[in-house]
Amino acid sequence: MTAFATRYRTALVDGLEIAYREAGDPSAPTLVLLHGFPSSSHMFRGLIAELADEYHLIAPDHVGFGRSAAPATTEFDYSFERLTDTTVRLLDRLGLDRFALYLHDYGAPIGLRIAARHPERITALISQSGNAYTEGFTPFWKVLFQHAEDRAAHEPTVRQLLTAEATRWQYTHGVPADRQDRISPDAWTLDQAYLDRPGNREVQLQLFWDYQFNLAEYPLFQEYLRTHRPPTLVAWGRGDEIFGPEGAQAYARDLPDAEIHLLDAGHFALETHGGEIAALIRDFLRRHR
Repeated sequence: MTAFATRYRTALVDGLEIAYREAGDPSAPTLVLLHGFPSSSHMFRGLIAELADEYHLIAPDHVGFGRSAAPATTEFDYSFERLTDTTVRLLDRLGLDRFALYLHDYGAPIGLRIAARHPERITALISQSGNAYTEGFTPFWKVLFQHAEDRAAHEPTVRQLLTAEATRWQYTHGVPADRQDRISPDAWTLDQAYLDRPGNREVQLQLFWDYQFNLAEYPLFQEYLRTHRPPTLVAWGRGDEIFGPEGAQAYARDLPDAEIHLLDAGHFALETHGGEIAALIRDFLRRHR
């Protein structure tokens, strides 16, 4: 095993086993990678391998995702507030006082809560389809916002977002034909296997419903960005039909120095543009340690 090999570890946080990947020298600058729906730390497998020679990388699986504990909805409050609290406690357990954050999808409202509440701990932000502005919402969200208003009426439609077809679409939409063969089928197959575990669909439905409360935090997130001006890199798929490129460009409103790159990619841009994103991150973090 080389010094840069990924280690697959767990930590007990509030009685729950939290799985995380770790690579690189712990004395190097730390980058915390926060995944989105319906993925896990697996989405960062390539990026970790690319950057572990120079950075210390930590990629947890949120509660209910990947290899972390997934208690029933009757036993755990599946909310973005609770996921944030668990993530902070994990970082505290690991002794991480200063770190950059990589925000993807669900990782954005979790990571931005952490940043807004603990700005002194944040060295930089990297957003890949990590939305913080209403401009980023596309028509994809219409049924989810309807579900937030009336769960019973719209749950049958929202459940379609948990099917194998929908999971594969998340990876393949917005990706040019000549890059489709870069997407590993293992990615959506693994995600679907986790979604199909007994009780996990109820977990995801609860988080779908709770997402509405993230929007109330957007003014706080944006105030954090304006006030603290964290160095920020945005690497976003211009073909993303979940969080559109307008969400990437909106960062410039509060962060005029943000480095914004729209890639010819979809929602899971690391699958098709992992090398390009890794190069952008390496250059960016070398200038913002």
